[in-house]
Amino acid sequence: MKVTIKRWNAVAAWRWDMPEDDVCGICRNPYDSTCSKCKYPGDQCPLLMGDCNHSFHMHCIYAWVQQEASQERCPMCRQGM
Repeated sequence: MKVTIKRWNAVAAWRWDMPEDDVCGICRNPYDSTCSKCKYPGDQCPLLMGDCNHSFHMHCIYAWVQQEASQERCPMCRQGM
């Protein structure tokens, strides 16, 4: 029996390689979601990890570090970034 494929539709999904219950320590949104500044998750808002192994959306941690009171410390454990 010979089969001919006439049409093919690819479907894909992506996920960050993080545990499902992890959320951004600043905005409290899941990593597969977006921060408050982005419309779509993905390359425009990657995850950044500090020396203390806490992860955050890029825009969330940039805003945190720019605050005068943060002194470039992790918002979760207060270690130096």
